[in-house]
Amino acid sequence: MTKTLAFVLYPGITPLDLVGPLQVLSALAQVDPSFEVVVVGQDLGPLDTDTPLKLTPSHTFDQVPEPFALVVPGGTEPTLAALANEPLLSWIRRAARTAEVVGSVCTGSLILGAAGLLDGCQATTHWGFRDLLAKFGATPVAERWVEAGPVITAAGVSAGIDMALHLVERLAGEQTARTVQLFIEYDPQPPLGSIDWRSADLDFFRPHAQAMVESALADHPALLARLTT
Repeated sequence: MTKTLAFVLYPGITPLDLVGPLQVLSALAQVDPSFEVVVVGQDLGPLDTDTPLKLTPSHTFDQVPEPFALVVPGGTEPTLAALANEPLLSWIRRAARTAEVVGSVCTGSLILGAAGLLDGCQATTHWGFRDLLAKFGATPVAERWVEAGPVITAAGVSAGIDMALHLVERLAGEQTARTVQLFIEYDPQPPLGSIDWRSADLDFFRPHAQAMVESALADHPALLARLTT
């Protein structure tokens, strides 16, 4: 039986949140044809991202009611606005009832929280929005990715690739995961080295995050109050 791995597309996402893990799991589907990868949206029209690139779903929500796994990408203000997107949240809730894996990248975890799927779970997201996870009943953790039963959340943007490789290992074994990593030549060597989290000034971003939340949810006062009080 084919296992469908569904990536969720909605307006304004950060493309790498979707395309990074999508590439990893598409490689899995090439290695193991028992998996298929789809990108689902409310309809099949092209959607803006937070770059000049537009993206188009391969399937509608109605065409993929019960995926084996779903992954929700994140972004900035448009993702915060999606916390009030009921058609999106409704499909995620419905799909999560039977899915064996419910994943997110970056602030996509806040959408899982808004759908009611993180209550009592450890979860992570982009460092600038991590504290908001507690507003949805989750326990925020500063990890590259974290599992809580069927739920697996990744931190900001590029962490989705790491999460997806872990997911390949979980679904198909270590050797397949290593093969996929080799296929995509994933061997990060950033020119400035790794991030020194101990010296990073993370507080500078707080006013910007607050402003994005207030702008995105200005028409949803109850949800805005939940996230800001």
